[in-house]
Amino acid sequence: MTIKVVRGNPTPEELAAALAVVRARAAAAASTPSGAELPRDAWSDPARIAGHRVPQPGQASWTRTYWPS
Repeated sequence: MTIKVVRGNPTPEELAAALAVVRARAAAAASTPSGAELPRDAWSDPARIAGHRVPQPGQASWTRTYWPS
């Protein structure tokens, strides 16, 4: 693995800390089984949005638009 500093001039301590974080994340990703599905957060679940009833077009549907009058 090659890491290149593109901008700035980090101290050896800063570079070591950043490298430790990158290596820890790589080790955690490698230890996760590839077939395992991660749990989905509730806010990103499409069923949360799809569960609400969408207004249907009708005779007065123009009153429900979001365009400024």
